[in-house]
This record gives sequence, C-alpha cells and structure tokens, in this order.
Amino acid sequence: MKQLVIIGAGGMGRTFFDMAKESIGYGTEYQIKGFIDDNLAALDGFPNYPPMLGTIAGYKPAPDEVFVCSIGGAARRKCMEEIIANGGKFLTMIHKTVRIGTNVEIGEGTVVGAFTTIGADAKVGKCNLIQSYTVIGHDSRIGDWNRIDTHVTLVGSTIVEDEADIHTSAMISHNVTIESNSRVAACSFVIRRVKSGTTVMGNPAKRLM
Repeated sequence: MKQLVIIGAGGMGRTFFDMAKESIGYGTEYQIKGFIDDNLAALDGFPNYPPMLGTIAGYKPAPDEVFVCSIGGAARRKCMEEIIANGGKFLTMIHKTVRIGTNVEIGEGTVVGAFTTIGADAKVGKCNLIQSYTVIGHDSRIGDWNRIDTHVTLVGSTIVEDEADIHTSAMISHNVTIESNSRVAACSFVIRRVKSGTTVMGNPAKRLM
C-alpha cells in the first residue's frame, strides 16, 4: 500500500488530510503517512493529525510514498517539481462524491474536491487543483498546473491553458479560452478570451492588469 505525504501543513494541508480520507483509494490503495512543511511547528496546537516528516526543501521520497500538494500560488509548482526531481510521484486524488462523465481524462497529480462535476468528454491535465462544488462542462479542455477554486462553473467547451487561477464562484461562458498565467477574480462572469498574463474581474469580466 502506498504511503501518502501531504505537502504543506497549514489550513489547506489539514483540509487535504480530511479530503484524502474521503477520496477514492483511501484504505485500499494508500494510507496517510504524514506532512512535510518548511515550518516544522505548523501542526503545533492541532491534535489528531499524523506526524511532521520533515521539511519540503531537500525531502527524499521513499519508494512507497506518493504526494499531494496543498500549497497554492507561485510556490505550488516549485514545491511539486522539487519532489518530482527527487523521484517522487503525485497521487491523483479524487473525492468519492465527484461525478465524472463518459470519456473524461484526468492527469496525474490533479486533485478534485467534493461534489465537483466533470462533464462528458472533458480532458483535465496534470497537477491541477480543482476545489469543491465546481462544474467543468462537457468537452472542456484544462491544461496543467491550474488552480480552479470552489463553486466555479466552466460551461461546455471552455479551454483553460496552463498555470491559470480561477477564483471562487467565477463563471466562464461557452467556448471561452483562459490563456496561460492569467487570473479570473472571484464572482466574475467571463464572456470573452482572457489573454495570457492578465487579470479580469466583474460581470461581464473586464481586464484589470
């Protein structure tokens, strides 16, 4: 059985601990070993969690270990790639309540939160963080390293390229493309292409930066 190591022991890491216990494969394919965090005191005052195993920097994965990363922002990819460079593998963690349609593909290292729906023939790449109660419509294409927050709706045939952030309760309309390294603010309604490196906000969403 694989031993799951959670990267980051802050609030999101502790949330991942609960989610991991409710995800496909827990208890049959993997069990939870503990956390790594550069703040070794991150769990102080928080009982009932598995142990801190060490810092992220320089951590050497054991052959039976798999990982999930709870860290967000620019540091997320850096942390994950350091583990990968040291031979680590990332778990594709999918909550048991997720509804997955016909012909859906989900890449290695992607995390999908509770009560999310992924529609028919959607393709989701690697190392994405897709949080709870999100809808990814039919025929959508999600690249790699994206963060899609809770209650986001991607209507059918939307495209999200790589390393984009789509924040809470945003809605992306039919056939819209979110280009790489862009940001969609919370509660925005996006009806046209979001250019790489830009931030949009509002209803309808307009460029801020």
